[in-house]
Amino acid sequence: MKHIPEVLPKDEHNRVLLANVHPPDWEDPEPAARYNLVVIGAGTAGLVTAAGGAGLGARVALIEKHLLGGDCLNVGCVPSKCVIRSSRVVGEIQRVPDLGVHVPTGTEADFAAVMERMRRLRARISHHDSVRRFQELGVDVFLGEGRFTGRDTVAVNGKTLRFSRAVIATGARPAAPPIPGLAEAGYLTNETVFSLTELPRRLAVIGAGPIGCEMAQAFRRLGAEVWLLEAQSQILTREDRDAAEILKQAFVRDGVHLVLGCTILSVERRGPEKLIQFERDGTQSDLAVDEILVGAGRVPNVEGLNLEAAGVGCTRDGVQVNDYLQTTNPRIYAAGDICLPHKFTHTADATARIVLQNALFLGRKKVSALVIPWCTYTDPEIAHVGMSEGDALRRGIAVDTFVRPLREVDRAIADGEEDGFVKVHVKKGTDRILGATIVARHAGEMLSEITVAMVGNLGLKTIANVIHPYPTQAEAIRQVADAYNRTRLTSWIKKLFSLWLAWTR
Repeated sequence: MKHIPEVLPKDEHNRVLLANVHPPDWEDPEPAARYNLVVIGAGTAGLVTAAGGAGLGARVALIEKHLLGGDCLNVGCVPSKCVIRSSRVVGEIQRVPDLGVHVPTGTEADFAAVMERMRRLRARISHHDSVRRFQELGVDVFLGEGRFTGRDTVAVNGKTLRFSRAVIATGARPAAPPIPGLAEAGYLTNETVFSLTELPRRLAVIGAGPIGCEMAQAFRRLGAEVWLLEAQSQILTREDRDAAEILKQAFVRDGVHLVLGCTILSVERRGPEKLIQFERDGTQSDLAVDEILVGAGRVPNVEGLNLEAAGVGCTRDGVQVNDYLQTTNPRIYAAGDICLPHKFTHTADATARIVLQNALFLGRKKVSALVIPWCTYTDPEIAHVGMSEGDALRRGIAVDTFVRPLREVDRAIADGEEDGFVKVHVKKGTDRILGATIVARHAGEMLSEITVAMVGNLGLKTIANVIHPYPTQAEAIRQVADAYNRTRLTSWIKKLFSLWLAWTR
């Protein structure tokens, strides 16, 4: 009997979602004699691979045991950004007195309405990832658990699919930290938090990575009392330290309780409460909360695939691939979170495009050639691309760093959004961009200009020649490039220029 996923709450929006991405009445097609491409997993990587392959004329089968759209649509990017958008309104309201605007006392978020809006918009967007849309694209969709039965065969719902090439795109799931009592007490992850209809009065968030930071700030603004617990002394440990410090101060202003450098010893349920015992600086403390949200890393979904039968190697980090995304079985490729350290939707998309070229057209596109940006959607946002200064130094590359604080950018001053900066690292003595970090209200939107420059091998000299509309916060990028240009005016060049001006008077 087929398993029908449950999506909570069972309202009209989630019924639309389910009808799109895992219709209960779906009947699998009869398999073709042989497929050019069989894709296991219908998250971003799988959907892009399947749609792209079918669009190129390949015979494609797509297998998904849960919901088409994967994490991004159902429990990741889409729902989280809907909730964050609502929480940003609260953040704006808290700041409006500084802008000369007054709002009624007691204005607050309606959490149930916020979550209903999220479900409504998710259902609306789900059409793009729907089973029937992919059927119309020419993809054979099978809803069930795919399992390799040989080096060129996959079984699903009692049917055997033969392939010339296959792609594993089963993604990853939240990691469960080995904290005594946590499982027994119960906890939320990104897979369950968006099913909430009532706001937890007290929320503990374990892990100050991107998911933990985004949700901690959003739930605090929506009215919960929030504690953010992190083993390291810094939030967002892979980000620029200066960037993380700006966000830390924003959290303090929002009223998020930061518990950094702590070790969680145990969790215990006491009636309706959950008691967290932790140690920090040699002192043990107890924290009573109503809910716990865990955002402490992700693990690859390899269980049940029977990779051994296909000759596909894997480790605790996921499916093993080479630089062309080929597994240890040359017929089988992998894309997305199942095989990558950078677990982002846009990276899954990019690697799916590499797989299409390499699997179907004998291409030689390399993952190592990708320039991968990312953004943490807090307020302010932190966006990054390429190397940090520390990355460069570890590789023995000397760098010059140019920084423009937003407090020196006219539009940021006018917007009242002065907490942030644009920081660009170039190879020492050149204008070649090695990496950049932007902290700003819309840093993710600003970063692409620098990413384009890096992909196109354009340096800061080129950016300095780009006219930016005034006033915009993106002007800070050009101002960083101007700062680089000023370093080219050595004392010798200035002296020569002075002599030239004197001679031409």
